[in-house]
Amino acid sequence: MRALDWLVVVAYVAWIIVDGLRRSKATNKVDGYLLANRSLPWWAVGLSVMATQLSAVTICCTTGLGYLTGLRFVQFYFGLPIAMLILSVTVVPFFTRARVYTAYEYLERRFDAKTRSLASFLFMIGRAASLGVTLAAPSVVMSATLGWTLPVTVLAICVPMIVYTTIGGVQAVAWTDVKQMFIVVFGMSAAVVVLLSGILQHVGFADALHLAGATGRLHAVDFTVTLRERYTFWSGMIGGLFLMLSYFGCDQSQVQRYLTAKSIDEARQGLMISAYAKIPLQLLILATGVLVFVFYLFETPPMLFNRVYDAQVASSARAGDYAALQRQFDAAIAARRTAALRDDRDAFLASDARTQALRAQAATLVRQASGDENYNDVNYVFATFIITQMPIGLVGLMIAAIFVAAMSASGGELNSLATATIIDFYRRHFVTAASDEHYVRVSKIATILWGLFACVVAMQAAGQGSLIEVVNRYGSFVYGSLLGVFILAILTTRATALGAFVGLIAGMAAVLAVAIGLPWIEFLWHNLIGAVVVVVVGMAVSYADRRPAADRRGADGRP
Repeated sequence: MRALDWLVVVAYVAWIIVDGLRRSKATNKVDGYLLANRSLPWWAVGLSVMATQLSAVTICCTTGLGYLTGLRFVQFYFGLPIAMLILSVTVVPFFTRARVYTAYEYLERRFDAKTRSLASFLFMIGRAASLGVTLAAPSVVMSATLGWTLPVTVLAICVPMIVYTTIGGVQAVAWTDVKQMFIVVFGMSAAVVVLLSGILQHVGFADALHLAGATGRLHAVDFTVTLRERYTFWSGMIGGLFLMLSYFGCDQSQVQRYLTAKSIDEARQGLMISAYAKIPLQLLILATGVLVFVFYLFETPPMLFNRVYDAQVASSARAGDYAALQRQFDAAIAARRTAALRDDRDAFLASDARTQALRAQAATLVRQASGDENYNDVNYVFATFIITQMPIGLVGLMIAAIFVAAMSASGGELNSLATATIIDFYRRHFVTAASDEHYVRVSKIATILWGLFACVVAMQAAGQGSLIEVVNRYGSFVYGSLLGVFILAILTTRATALGAFVGLIAGMAAVLAVAIGLPWIEFLWHNLIGAVVVVVVGMAVSYADRRPAADRRGADGRP
């Protein structure tokens, strides 16, 4: 990066943080620090909800997924509009009228303290792991870009985020989110313009779509009925629906967003922004990845986008093998370019398959030479394009957008973790009657501790494949069970505290058993499995628990 790019990065990040803190008011009170005094307008709530999802994971990793597999990942979000409609009618007015700080407070009112504590604990474990992955994505980008080690890069992103989240609370996070959304959309649109200008120098737009379609990358909807395929219409509409209901209805990082709204109507309007905008925005990001693929049909791409181990491979006993693969790859790329320009479909597909096979061989060789069994390059694709192909100034803007996307999304998650820690545990079980100033002070300590924990997770998450999938796998482990216990709480009157508690444990056990014993069932279905098991077991236990004592005794009169 050049000096102008660095100036853009530093100036933008500084402005985001300072302006977010400037807009924070009354943060010395619990309501102001954790819920922004329930004063945010609907559009700020909506953009904050969107920004929590549109993290650097989305920018870096979803584009990489689009490059490798095309548009099919968009099916993951097909259940989202329905989920938003359901939540707007049910959960939003329910939690808003309850005047709670966390979603889990209501579980104690409906059931008991242990159910509340278990649900909140499950949220914190799942969210903290996901937060680490959210931080890993930009760390991967910047470590590759700057040549820094991963721990140094993680800290460079985490420290400013921890500072402004700790000082400004949810208000600093929300106003940062608003600005971030505009910059990210502008930056992605600029990337599309750069990609199209490069592609159209070689082929027409229709021909570019034809090339992408020939490889299956424009195949967005798959109606196959199977549990083995990760992204299908049905996994998105059913498994995705349950995931979105869980995420937006039971995850404190999202519930806290619409609890900051001025009214129920404004909370609903804010939440519905995602219903209208998320799928088009996700298509834009995936399509950007597809365009990167088409762009590199005419520009020579690296054999592997993750160049972290280049020097190590070059000095290893496999250096000659790697150099031979590079020569074969260059020849295959030239053949693919020629076939694409001639519109020779068969030759194009054959040469494209050849390049993919050579990439796979090169990745295997790097794993052998480096000893890194988790080596992959999917998360580096878009970062490589940004650094090597975008104009000066726009490079800085895109890197700044990735920085701030990581900070704003992670800041929201960090604030929600601190809120659950203080409200559901510290104030509930340890210090039950203290001043607002005391709880705010302890919330800031919790924010710092969770931030440091997330940094550790981030250092371990970078090599786990496509990070957009990793973060959703983490969430799917707990979300279905949380949704199940809230279904018992809100939609049934016969569920008992014992039933809810046992059902929640059973749901988690069922998801764990399926994840280990039936790995061919894709993770989106874990949300449905967890929710169904919690409801079924919870109602069965509740039925037994509600029977009169005499009905529960055996024939000999003993229990």
